[in-house]
Amino acid sequence: MTGVRKEEVKVEVEEGNVLRISGERTKHRVERRRGRFMRRFRLPDNANMDEIKCSLENGVLTAAVPKRGQRLARNVRAIDIS
Repeated sequence: MTGVRKEEVKVEVEEGNVLRISGERTKHRVERRRGRFMRRFRLPDNANMDEIKCSLENGVLTAAVPKRGQRLARNVRAIDIS
């Protein structure tokens, strides 16, 4: 994504745990194509879709997708049978 500014990139969450990255290069350089791009990534069921964080630095887009916390083991108490 070299030459793409963060204002030109959109990161969205779609239904069904899908992360969509899209955008459009607006500046034209001789060595770079301009135009639209789009990519979808299906994320696992344990992905925490509300806590996704993205950064774009030196042409590298990083998307951090944390896992949802695992359920804590419930306290189980044995009951004597009389």
